[in-house]
Amino acid sequence: MAKKGAAQAARQQLAGLPQQLAALASMSVPELAEKYLEVYGEPTRSRNRDYLKKRLSFRIQELAGGGLSSRAVARISELGDKLPERWRMRQVEETKPSAPPPPAPADVRAATADGRDARLPSPGTVLTRVFKGTQHRVTVREDGIEYEGQLHRSLSSVAKLISGTAWNGFTFFGLKAGGSKAVTS
Repeated sequence: MAKKGAAQAARQQLAGLPQQLAALASMSVPELAEKYLEVYGEPTRSRNRDYLKKRLSFRIQELAGGGLSSRAVARISELGDKLPERWRMRQVEETKPSAPPPPAPADVRAATADGRDARLPSPGTVLTRVFKGTQHRVTVREDGIEYEGQLHRSLSSVAKLISGTAWNGFTFFGLKAGGSKAVTS
């Protein structure tokens, strides 16, 4: 009897699916953002109407249809590190006990045990960059980035100081593509 009731509830939820999806087309961006918060449980940073409609459509259908099958989840676990990170993160979320998620910080960065950005080379590393014919050297410190005797918060602030325009510091100093221009002292 319980199985029959669950199937009936699922059919009723699926019956309302076309109306839910059609309602997305007439929603404003703030309404879409509110709906995003409702179905994902976290706010969106996007204000792109088409993107929000696509994400919401997918999630509403996923919730109505029950998400991934147990076989698909088992296969994802089996593949492990061979999968893209976003798939692994999704699987971890699904296996967590159902408790309200903690509020996410605005900017999540990987950090080392001492709180430093894990993307930075180890303290004492000297990074060099030739810009407009001049060689610039920065030293990675425990508490920031040293450039010309001054301590800076980030590589990006040093890159902006050198170039006069906004740069991603990791890109400016060649750390993004794996081809590090670092010289250890």
